[in-house]
Amino acid sequence: MRINNYSNIPQVYKLNQAKKMNAAYGANAYSKDEVSISQTGKDFQTVYQALARTPDVREEKVAELKSQIESGNYNVSTADFASKLLENYNAAALY
Repeated sequence: MRINNYSNIPQVYKLNQAKKMNAAYGANAYSKDEVSISQTGKDFQTVYQALARTPDVREEKVAELKSQIESGNYNVSTADFASKLLENYNAAALY
């Protein structure tokens, strides 16, 4: 005896697979996935958006220093410069 109709085999398998899934997971085997975001996640998103809107450079401070430099009124304390230089050197030495 020869069976020529092989095209029905996948259809039978899919029906059996669906029956097995319904039995294993109940009637809601084909329900949609749901996503819920916690309050912490929502708060994080709010803070992230606020930081994204905040500029990285304080334009008013840059303009003030620029005008002082251009007018020749900008003075740097040598003690402050030396302390910052040593501070940066020591920080780099730790790495």
